[in-house]
Amino acid sequence: MSVQVGVTELKDILREAAGEDESVDLEGDVLDADFADLGYDSLALLEAAAVISRRYGVKLSDDELENITTPRQLLTHLQNGLSAAAGA
Repeated sequence: MSVQVGVTELKDILREAAGEDESVDLEGDVLDADFADLGYDSLALLEAAAVISRRYGVKLSDDELENITTPRQLLTHLQNGLSAAAGA
């Protein structure tokens, strides 16, 4: 059984990890927005990585996390991790 993760699930992870600044509308087209512009700092991204690890078993190294700057990049990494796990 493969797990499908999309934009809705990613937004849920971001909200769970760090809450949501009232000025940020995650319901809009935010996939290519920089995390810093969305109000998510490195600590929030570390928590998002922890949620992803617990929920989906996909680990992000510190180096990988440093290079992920947008929700689209995070979603792509998560989907690739799930695909790799399903193929293993």
